[in-house]
Amino acid sequence: MIMDFATSQTAFADALLHADRPVPDGITSARGRADAARFAVYRNNVFVGLTKALAQRFPVTERLVGSEFFVAMARAYAQDHKPASPLMIEYGSNFPDFIAAFPPASELAYLPDVARIEAAWTRAYHAVDTLALDLAVLAAVAPEMLADLRLVPHPSAGLIQSEFPAGSIWSAHQRDMVTPVVDWRPQVVLVVRPEMTVNVHILPPQDAVFATSLFNAATLGAAAEAAFAAGPAFDFGAALMGLASLGAFSALQPDEGNVP
Repeated sequence: MIMDFATSQTAFADALLHADRPVPDGITSARGRADAARFAVYRNNVFVGLTKALAQRFPVTERLVGSEFFVAMARAYAQDHKPASPLMIEYGSNFPDFIAAFPPASELAYLPDVARIEAAWTRAYHAVDTLALDLAVLAAVAPEMLADLRLVPHPSAGLIQSEFPAGSIWSAHQRDMVTPVVDWRPQVVLVVRPEMTVNVHILPPQDAVFATSLFNAATLGAAAEAAFAAGPAFDFGAALMGLASLGAFSALQPDEGNVP
């Protein structure tokens, strides 16, 4: 039976990523025979390429688990996650979620969040260039108008909420000599590229609820209310100007529900 082109492509990709699959129909040597050995070499080259792509995107993750473990984890991921784009810089966007569900990595509970920082770093690096919100624009807003405004996150901005000091772990591994992380507390990490350089910021603990609310499209009033409820140390003005100065936002937006 002759398969259509789409079916043939699917069968070929499935055989490439699963070592237990036979050589697909129609793939033969010059003698007209299926050559399992040659196909296995090609299959291995594909896995090597995908594994290298993941290692380039997640270098700290690889450093934390070691090269041998990382290769095994990456191959397990690649087996069921074909590239969705010809741009290999995008490969592995859901690798952190895979790590979170990968039993052999369960002892390193912080590993998925470190990988999320690395995935956010790549997205920020390749995000569209957009000017960050000018602090003067924010400062010019009448105080009575602030509560009903929303802040639009910068296209490069990503916020990672972790029950672990994931930002400190990532930062410690940017140097050859890794120093132990002493303050083992939850962190909220902002990854953003307001200009030419990707920056990774660990937000002050008292600003975490506020930032998370804003990134979830809450108005400034609602975000401030949630932050004040979370703890008395929150300072609305300092938190707002602090996030804006980091380039976390690109625009102000009125609350549509309050627009006449």
